[in-house]
Amino acid sequence: MAPSASKEKRLAKKAAEGKLKGKKGKKAEEVQLDAHGNPIKDDAGPATSGDKLDEVKRLADQMDKHGISDRVTTGVLSSVPSSKDVKITSASLVFHGRVLITDSTLELSYGRRYGLLGENGCGKSTFLKAIAAREYPIPEHLDIYLLNEGAPPSDLGALEWVVREAELELERLDKQAEKLLEDEGPESPVLIDLYDHMDKLDPSTFSTRASLILTGLGFNKKTIHKKTKDMSGGWRMRVALAKALFVKPSLLLLDDPTAHLDLEACVWLEEYLKKWERTLVLVSHSMDFLNGVCSNMIDMRGKQLVYYGGNYDSYNKTRSENETNQMKAYQKQQDEITHIKKFIASAGTYANLVRQAKSRQKILDKMEADGFIQPVEQDRVFTFRFADVDKLPPPVLSFDNVTFSYSGNPEDDLYRNLDLGFDMDSRTALVGPNGVGKSTLLRLMTGKLSPTGGVVARHTHLKLGLYSQHSAEQLDLTKSALDFVRDKYSEKSQDYQYWRQQLGRYGLSGDSQTALMGTLSEGQKSRIVFALLAIDSPNMLLLDEPTNGLDIPTIDSLADAINAFSGGVIVVSHDFRLLDKIAKQILVCENQTIREWDGSISEYKNYLRKKMITAGAV
Repeated sequence: MAPSASKEKRLAKKAAEGKLKGKKGKKAEEVQLDAHGNPIKDDAGPATSGDKLDEVKRLADQMDKHGISDRVTTGVLSSVPSSKDVKITSASLVFHGRVLITDSTLELSYGRRYGLLGENGCGKSTFLKAIAAREYPIPEHLDIYLLNEGAPPSDLGALEWVVREAELELERLDKQAEKLLEDEGPESPVLIDLYDHMDKLDPSTFSTRASLILTGLGFNKKTIHKKTKDMSGGWRMRVALAKALFVKPSLLLLDDPTAHLDLEACVWLEEYLKKWERTLVLVSHSMDFLNGVCSNMIDMRGKQLVYYGGNYDSYNKTRSENETNQMKAYQKQQDEITHIKKFIASAGTYANLVRQAKSRQKILDKMEADGFIQPVEQDRVFTFRFADVDKLPPPVLSFDNVTFSYSGNPEDDLYRNLDLGFDMDSRTALVGPNGVGKSTLLRLMTGKLSPTGGVVARHTHLKLGLYSQHSAEQLDLTKSALDFVRDKYSEKSQDYQYWRQQLGRYGLSGDSQTALMGTLSEGQKSRIVFALLAIDSPNMLLLDEPTNGLDIPTIDSLADAINAFSGGVIVVSHDFRLLDKIAKQILVCENQTIREWDGSISEYKNYLRKKMITAGAV
């Protein structure tokens, strides 16, 4: 088979320019200054000391001290090796001696978009890591990309890095095609598919298409050229996401991809992924996002992988119907067992009745051999609760003609002449694109930042509780949750049972309380932070992306807790469903000011979607 025209261009370019080699920049330690030139203190410095960071990384990477995976998997490839579909039977997964999946089937049909569901700590992220590491026998011709870390710090700008990665990917595909041509010949169906994929990548459009994706994810004409070493972890994660979307792997694994995105970027990503033509497995705790993107759902439940057709709402309906039918069948069988046992017990010594009793005992024995119908195991439901607080008379928190910039220069103002007021009944959502200053606004409220003009006034008895995207950094990941809270609040109690109860209220129970926090899921770490927040008993909550890592039932529980809380709540979140449940006021942050949105959060989402479609962004 002759190489395609696009391949000839690539070969010519390679010969002319030589192979591009990326430079790795060293991450600079940046100190952000306020308008008066003073270093801005973090909300809480990292509690895990530098000498322990290697151990924490090893825990996060799920490696033992020898650098070998802590995961143990089994599985047999049952699909045709040359197929784009994957079917692995007898699949199991064990992590740190804990069985997460046993004797199940991993089945992924090409072109389907799967949502992977399961409660916090059930092993979703571990499962994705095992797939990405090819610890299951997935054919080599299927390339896999797992998005679970950002682009590395380097001297390359966002656009330059994505284009370079695309060029490296094309080189890898070139080598793979040459090997296939040599091993299987020009008629190989895998080779034909590979050439088709390479043609669609088309290097002549790399820069244009990469720019469109990065713009959709929130980059502008300036930040698209910013060096990755000068970016925060969240922005580097967006760069890595842009690469994943650009190179279009056969199997794309996304672990909570919206965690670092604003509402606008979430809408863009939802629109982009709903047209995804290759295989996608997505972990997300946003019901709204799952409904918009997924064609199928996989439920990690009872150490099994259970498959459903349709999006999240369809899954919920089908599962509810299945569980209703299962409980009816269970109750019917239990009634039948009770009836049979009563008959056997009352048969006495009459020959005819004894024969009937033996016959019915055989029916019971067969039921047992086939396996009794089991009752439905209900989801573990726990209740978030923030302590009741005394009401404070308004104004509780006010902004009077507030202006702010980090540099102090008017041309750098994030906000100008803000007049705002919040009280104990506030249920306010702050929305707007990333970089506009929503988190900055929360820091102005707490006093961690001072305005360059105007006054932020707080009631003398106001106690603010801030949950930020970086709150988990206050956890010492080399300690257990139980030891950490007991040491942190040693003056309150040294009794382990007391602290077990405190953590249990936030859904952290059993072994999760005594395991090293570095081995816990992001959602479990978030629950610990919420427990700490509740212990401090604030009378106004400032929540910056509080749903990151939390599973759907936990997010519902958080919404109920916010609605029941007797203090004020101001929240920044990309979770439309949470905002729909709690927000009584929506403030849009843009163009150096803040305006109230006259409508629901659903209407705001539709406004963003229409704006993107009109602009041709999706």
